[in-house]
Amino acid sequence: MSDGENRLEQERSLINEARGRGPLATLGAYTKLSGPGWLQSAITLGGGSLGGSLYLGVLLGYGTMWLQPLAMLLGIVMLAAISYVTLSTGRRPFEAINNEISPVLGWSWLIATMMANMVWCMPQFSLGTGALTQNLFPGMNEHLAVALLFILATMVVWSYNSGNKGVKIFEILLKILVGVVVISFFAVVVRMTFSAEGLPWSEILAGFIPNTKLLSVSSTLEPSIAATGDFADFWRAQVFNPQVATMVTATATAVGINMTFLMPYSLLRKKWDRDFRGLAIFDLSTGLFIPFLLATSCVVIASASQFHGRPEPGILNTVNADGEPIEVAGGIRNGVNGLLDQRLIEEIGKDEFAAKYSGEENADALAAARDNLPESDRRMAAILVKRDNHQLAAALENLSGKTTAHVIFGIGVLAMAVSTIVILMLINGFALCEAVGHEPTSNTFRVGCLLAGLSGAFGSLFLWTGGAKAWLVVPTSMFGAALLPIAYVTFFCMMNSKRLLGDNMPTGANRVKWNVLMILALCFSVTVSVVSIYQNDSTKQIVGFGALGAIVVLSLIFRAKPAVPSGTETGSTTSAD
Repeated sequence: MSDGENRLEQERSLINEARGRGPLATLGAYTKLSGPGWLQSAITLGGGSLGGSLYLGVLLGYGTMWLQPLAMLLGIVMLAAISYVTLSTGRRPFEAINNEISPVLGWSWLIATMMANMVWCMPQFSLGTGALTQNLFPGMNEHLAVALLFILATMVVWSYNSGNKGVKIFEILLKILVGVVVISFFAVVVRMTFSAEGLPWSEILAGFIPNTKLLSVSSTLEPSIAATGDFADFWRAQVFNPQVATMVTATATAVGINMTFLMPYSLLRKKWDRDFRGLAIFDLSTGLFIPFLLATSCVVIASASQFHGRPEPGILNTVNADGEPIEVAGGIRNGVNGLLDQRLIEEIGKDEFAAKYSGEENADALAAARDNLPESDRRMAAILVKRDNHQLAAALENLSGKTTAHVIFGIGVLAMAVSTIVILMLINGFALCEAVGHEPTSNTFRVGCLLAGLSGAFGSLFLWTGGAKAWLVVPTSMFGAALLPIAYVTFFCMMNSKRLLGDNMPTGANRVKWNVLMILALCFSVTVSVVSIYQNDSTKQIVGFGALGAIVVLSLIFRAKPAVPSGTETGSTTSAD
């Protein structure tokens, strides 16, 4: 018996013995053996979660603390479903989907996953570069920072492909990175709690109760909007439209389509089977949900306390309380100017704006026109301008000190970026191996990993530059949200496939429970997808809805053949959990 088989049997014995001793012993065994859930946590605690949490705090304050945890819980339902199918059958999901459901769904899932890996790696490199060059080592060359991130991520990924001991080392490294993220952000909130201003904990806790505040403009912003008079509707739209996009980001980055690919393959890599189904669900509940809840909540709290309803310093007041000039970052200044330009266009129209202010020769006239706008309009622009993690760290300086604000917060952001880059590279390696039919221990795996890493490194330098870099995750996440229903529909079909699961398919009340939860998650993902596509212009709407419609139609036409592939395990006679 090999070392890997010995380890697996030891883990199986530990679980079975613990079950015989009761719930507490089982909990202890599960805690000791957890792993894949932490990999999920490493990817979800990335730039998307940071950007979504940050802008939820800016636009809605503490009112939507419940949104991201709810999205995560519904996502965990689907991750638990694909875990159940994988551990019950022992089959690779891509092969199972192609042969039991529809090859159209299987290939759509794989292609969407690889696309998401390549795209989402870009803002992670931008985020990590920002943490290095702005928070931790101001003045560091951006190209050097990107190179360091790529080398570090590649070294960590390579350890995963070096046998069972390498997998264990990899999981420990990822747990450390996730722990650093959570502890860093938690430390900032603790420091804020005991500052002179403190935090409104009753209001924060009330925000965890689901409400309809996300469907309207925050009451905190309404007085400032009303002060703009005839242009109140314009500013209300400037709040609500980004608010919808940010909500899509926050929900889509809770569980992305590529996370649904990672979970089953990380389980198969550990050679888990039916005896480990309870452990897999426990792992998702603790290793994924708890770190996500703590980290995202802390970012929303920090952001809301510093930015919600508050104009960015240096826009309305050019000096601080000590009479010193306030330096405004170029990205912030450009963002404010962009909002003020939109306000001018609303008043005089696009044609007149272009005639008066386009070209370098009219730059002074445009600057004067912005300055001559009423203070109420300039105040709204200063409130709504997009901030990134550097502005948040700077805003926290007075409350928590420079070390906590920049170093600890910067370390958390850096760990967030590195852990996500590592997992995106890992998923891409798995996906490429599945696409060409190679084992995930081959050089094909390494090529897939490098493709995602290089895409992120070069993309962050040449495609995703300028402005508030954390905002880059918003269009990326909207892209992912549009593709997520592909995975959810597929998993729903798999959990209800007698041909695939055999006697492992849930029955009776257990099946009703699974289906109700999966339908809720599916409806949620479809809603997010529709809103994501609808936020684009008419041409992109046609492309988006057309692509999803085509996948549905083709999936119905090209159904899997009834025959089960020879030599493939179906379901066992073990009753469903």
